[in-house]
Amino acid sequence: MTVPRVEVITSVERRRRWSRAEKERLVAASFEPGVTASEVARSAGIHVSQLFRWRRDLCGRVDVGATPLVPVEIVPAGAAPDIEPPPSSPSVGGKRRRRGGIIEIELGGKRRVRVDRDVDAEALRRVLDALGSR
Repeated sequence: MTVPRVEVITSVERRRRWSRAEKERLVAASFEPGVTASEVARSAGIHVSQLFRWRRDLCGRVDVGATPLVPVEIVPAGAAPDIEPPPSSPSVGGKRRRRGGIIEIELGGKRRVRVDRDVDAEALRRVLDALGSR
């Protein structure tokens, strides 16, 4: 005669409440090089899908369709002509600022926009939006 196995439950298991700091720590750990999300989830005692949900919620959604990829060509520094800064460009500490950091954006249809590293990002965005709608 065999006796059936009996399991005694002594307490009610409740859902664990994770603080934002704990979630952020686990999400950051999942982005470490050489670490997989499943390892981090297993060590925390959660399902990997929960970790991916926290990643999505904490890191925000990236709309891939809104930012299309464009080809980029890197040319040697000597190949691109230097652009002189405007005469009203302020100098820092009496020294002339070094030139460099030229970005050339080819829009197609023989249209190009060239800016240096001191470009106003908001103004450049407006220009690119206007040219992109044509």
